[in-house]
Amino acid sequence: MTTQSQPQPPPPQQHTLTKLVVEVVDGRDLLPKDGQGSSSPYVIADFDGQRKRTSTRYRELNPVWNEPLEFIVSDPKNMDYEELEIEVFNDKRYCNGSGRKNHFLGRVKLYGSQFSKRGDEGLVYYQLEKKSVFSWIRGEIGLRIYYYDELVEEEPPQNQPPENQPPPEEPSKNPPPHVVVKEGLVYEVPGQHVEICHPVPENVSHYQPPPVGNVQESPPHVVHMQPDPHQVLPPEEMVPPAVAEVRKMQCGTAERIRVIKRPNGEFSPRVINTNNFPGETTKERIHPYNLVEPMLYLFTKIVKARYLAPNVNPYVKIRTSNHLKRSKPVMYRPGEQTDSPEWNQVFALGHNKNDSVDATLEITVWDAPSENFLGGVCFELSNVPVRDPPDSPLAPQWYHLESGASEQNNRVTGEIQLAVWIGTQADDAFPEAWSSDAPYVAHTRSKVYQSPKLWYLRLTVIEAQDLQIASNLPPLTAPEIRVKAELGFQSVRTRRGSMNNHSSKFHWNEDLIFVAGEPFEDPLILSVEDRTNREATLLGHVMITVSSIEQRIDDRHVASKWFGLERRGDGCGCVAPYCGRIQLKMCLEGGYHVLDEAAHVCSDFRPTAKQLWKPAIGILELGILGARGLLPMKSKNGGNGSTDAYCVAKYGKKWVRTRTITESFDPRWNEQYTWQVYDPCTVLTIGVFDNWRMFADVSEDKPDNRIGKIRIRVSTLENNKVYTTSYPLLVLSRSGLKKMGEIELAVRFACPSMLPDTCSVYGQPLLPRMHYLRPLGVAQQEALRGAATKMVAAWLTRSEPPLRSEVVRYMLDADSHTWSMRKSKANWFRIVAVLAWAVGLAKWLDNIRRFRPKTPSGMDIRLSQAEAVDPDELDEEFDTIPSSRPPELIRMRYDRLRMLAARVQTVLGDFATQGERLQALGWKPLPYSTTATKIEIPEETQ
Repeated sequence: MTTQSQPQPPPPQQHTLTKLVVEVVDGRDLLPKDGQGSSSPYVIADFDGQRKRTSTRYRELNPVWNEPLEFIVSDPKNMDYEELEIEVFNDKRYCNGSGRKNHFLGRVKLYGSQFSKRGDEGLVYYQLEKKSVFSWIRGEIGLRIYYYDELVEEEPPQNQPPENQPPPEEPSKNPPPHVVVKEGLVYEVPGQHVEICHPVPENVSHYQPPPVGNVQESPPHVVHMQPDPHQVLPPEEMVPPAVAEVRKMQCGTAERIRVIKRPNGEFSPRVINTNNFPGETTKERIHPYNLVEPMLYLFTKIVKARYLAPNVNPYVKIRTSNHLKRSKPVMYRPGEQTDSPEWNQVFALGHNKNDSVDATLEITVWDAPSENFLGGVCFELSNVPVRDPPDSPLAPQWYHLESGASEQNNRVTGEIQLAVWIGTQADDAFPEAWSSDAPYVAHTRSKVYQSPKLWYLRLTVIEAQDLQIASNLPPLTAPEIRVKAELGFQSVRTRRGSMNNHSSKFHWNEDLIFVAGEPFEDPLILSVEDRTNREATLLGHVMITVSSIEQRIDDRHVASKWFGLERRGDGCGCVAPYCGRIQLKMCLEGGYHVLDEAAHVCSDFRPTAKQLWKPAIGILELGILGARGLLPMKSKNGGNGSTDAYCVAKYGKKWVRTRTITESFDPRWNEQYTWQVYDPCTVLTIGVFDNWRMFADVSEDKPDNRIGKIRIRVSTLENNKVYTTSYPLLVLSRSGLKKMGEIELAVRFACPSMLPDTCSVYGQPLLPRMHYLRPLGVAQQEALRGAATKMVAAWLTRSEPPLRSEVVRYMLDADSHTWSMRKSKANWFRIVAVLAWAVGLAKWLDNIRRFRPKTPSGMDIRLSQAEAVDPDELDEEFDTIPSSRPPELIRMRYDRLRMLAARVQTVLGDFATQGERLQALGWKPLPYSTTATKIEIPEETQ
């Protein structure tokens, strides 16, 4: 009997499914809502159109759930922009009486950028927020949120269509763009996955992920600010909500900006050509990346060649009517074929449309040692294609090499692969191209840098036991035992340890704080020293890897650990068997913001832990147009003055550096950058420097000279308004204030919902919560800031090309904590300006009613500090003017005054910053105001 073989089903296909897990742990101090002094809370989580809830905890103001809620991520690429909403309700079934609805107890909104991968998650307590202004909410909820990828198998379809049935119609390859309406904004989402989220009823047990469609790329996007919801907008005027972190050197169509020079004595900013600037429009929309002037370049990409004539080190020459460039020669390896060299270089030559009518581009190949001609190609510039930034890169093609009129006798063979096009500085190939306005060395290229991720390392030294102390101490002498902790270049010692009953146990209970930077290369070294005698004796040490230390993002308790001490033998290199042990408590604080800038000019206040970051409220765009009238900074060619200027901008963790324009007092950069803004009360810093490292044959390493810097406060910028201003570059030296030139900038701050987001940010503390739960002292904060500045400078110096240490320190104001009478007066007048309304109100109230005490008051010795005065202070108070004391005593008093005045100056500056922050909440710029920008006058140390 024969059996017919059945076709084998296809094997199941596997694909990766991303899942998000929200573990609701517990709640704290919830609001009673059941009429009996308690609540029966439950939690509802809403993510990506999926809705899950926990069980109800009966009459608990501090409920504990420990329930994981699992969600499917339909589009993992755009998960950072998805919103997770956690709401807490009181179950009406357990209320006293008949309630119509469940009482609202608070909510928390999080974004995908705050989620952690499985294994890196932590328990975070979020403060419950209000739903409206009149809501009464309190308490917090503990969540542990993480995501992971899972491989799932798809079963093949069981029912196959019959063979004679026509196949289904394929969808159109060009589907219409998806339009998303969210929070009053209309977006068109191009080129990425578009998810259409449908609400899922609670009674549906099996959830199917929403369908995902692909949309083709579209032209440059346009962001609509506050559009009319009833108005139908064309597709080209809509943009996706996704915001790119790094967008640089883009341009739009605009005429060149004409600047009328003013006398050097004017130190105030001035507006330049605001009416005709492309970003200043009357319509409520933004054309992105049009803050700078377009600069045309002729791009030539030389890839490789094949079938060349015999050669040794071939190179390529690129010649136009105005430029001549030469590529690097190819160095062959032993045994490598010499007929197929590869260059992979891009050249960007300045291009003028008026000169390209009859101009030609010659690309020739030569041999380096013998200068033999190997062939060439010629192009007419009028036939070269133009490439716009949205287009894909132009594909290189093979061209036959031809011989010239004067090289008829030479044998020319082979082909060369290249691509030629005309573009602007917005082209993707421009940053790494050999440009005609700057040398090809790495120190002249435009780059984007990122500051390292910094943590505060809190080390608590509790006690030490079984220390081997010398027994030959004098009678009634207690040993002086201290602990020295080192992390990289940071070194801190504890105070003298206390000992009980002359035992070998010493107590400290002292906190030491360091600045640690990822990737945690330096270990933490602790040394226990006996400093009873003049020379310190090492009793033992321990080395701890920083990456193994526990991380925390709140003030929860951290368990202490015992570590064994080691001590080297005397010259033998062996380790002693047992030298005692030390009890430590260590943690990496993720709830603090590590300050590397002064508090009143800080550009970022976010904590270290990414889980605590709030979503961005807007975008800050900066167009660095150019500079005018720069002074010569160096001498070349026998004494001729020259300046090779480049610009550095810093906001948050992102640093940008423009290319260097050589030998120009009026450089034109026309580069554009963007940043995400998380707090409007932040400052953008821009500095201009003279490049010294660009010369490869320098005999000495000189620092890059400072030309000047300015600062722009984001809170003073109107929403969606372009400020095109020329700012003076001022430097304060020992000889006085000096103007070094002017810098031309275009700035725009775009915030979709300016009023609610700004008001909510101003209603929150300036620094993260841990700064107020466990505050740091002023002196300690300044020491940690100095360490952070040094670490950031060392990190950026290791980049290629490096951002010099003197540039980083100048941008971060590393010496701003030093005392000066000018800074103290400036901070005092800032406080007077902030409190002017309060002083006027006090004077008005004093005129209405004057307060008179019932009994005439005498001298208050506590208020006057007369009861605890130091003799040296009395001697200083009754000293004559000029002083009659020795110079050493006067110098000591002056140094003490400077240290105290520096701390007072810092506190006054912070107080003035808080006042200006409150004052800016109700500040509204006048219609005729051009810009509200604070110009910082830096100091130049000789």
